[in-house]
Amino acid sequence: MNTTTTTLLLTLSLFLFLSLPTPSLSAERCNSHDKKVLLEIKQSFGNPYLLASWVSTNDCCDWYQVECDPTTNRIISLTIFAGNLSGQIPAAVGDLPYLQTLIFRKLSNLTGNIPSAIAKLSHLTMVRLSWTNLTGPVPTFFAQLKNLTFLDLSFNDLTGSIPPELGQLTNLDAIHLDRNKLTGVIPEWIFTGTVPDIYLSHNQLTGPIPKSFGYYNYTTLDFSRNMLSGDLSFLFGSNKTVQIVDFSRNKFKFNLSNVVFPASLTSLDLNHNKIFGSLPEELTTLDFQYLNVSYNRLCGKIPVGGKLQSFAATSYFHNRCLCGAPLPAC
Repeated sequence: MNTTTTTLLLTLSLFLFLSLPTPSLSAERCNSHDKKVLLEIKQSFGNPYLLASWVSTNDCCDWYQVECDPTTNRIISLTIFAGNLSGQIPAAVGDLPYLQTLIFRKLSNLTGNIPSAIAKLSHLTMVRLSWTNLTGPVPTFFAQLKNLTFLDLSFNDLTGSIPPELGQLTNLDAIHLDRNKLTGVIPEWIFTGTVPDIYLSHNQLTGPIPKSFGYYNYTTLDFSRNMLSGDLSFLFGSNKTVQIVDFSRNKFKFNLSNVVFPASLTSLDLNHNKIFGSLPEELTTLDFQYLNVSYNRLCGKIPVGGKLQSFAATSYFHNRCLCGAPLPAC
């Protein structure tokens, strides 16, 4: 075969190879149903600039604020954060069946109730609807979302009481209901699985802390700035593992003298209550990072040792007759 013939055959082979259909490198990964739902959500918010990347001609797995599963390409995360977005959370959110993370956060113009359509999202592990102007009650339907490990409804205008059904969330690690306008008593939550860290501060809750809370170990409890009352000493004990507690600015009234605090405790805030008695000597053995018992009815000498003298007088002042460093001598 001469050189000319060989060249012609190679040219023809190359032409035929280039003419063969090839898979498109830009083939869309995003599920068509999920894409349709996301565009409905965008439209319901009036096509805001925050969702400008949500364009029908682009693969929705490449849009901002969403995440696709790397294997199935279904939408598993919707995170809309800190932007100019107005309106209510659309019911269409409930039509993203594989959603695991749902976040609407720092959106001051987000209003209305939390939609019941969220109850359809059985795969949810994280819900964060915070720093918005959501109103209405804390929905009981969250109890149906058994895979939830984190629930944050803080910094809203939610009203009504705390649903006791939330105690059925057996995988929950933390629940934030703080900075709302919740009223009534704290329910008898009976946790049958993981015991969550609980944040209920800055509400209008009343009554005592239920005795059921004494059956469990927590890492963080923040019930500050409510109107709670009664004795909370049963939450402590040598067998507990709590690290951070804030019960400040309530109406708690009990004798602190014989309370046994766990070795795990690093932050204790009891300021602005009606707590009486003296500071237990055992407080000197704890590795405190923060301590405040001011504005109570405590008496006696502040025990010497540990971290107790490292705090300013403001951590102890305005008590009935507490004395000793860093306060004036007894």
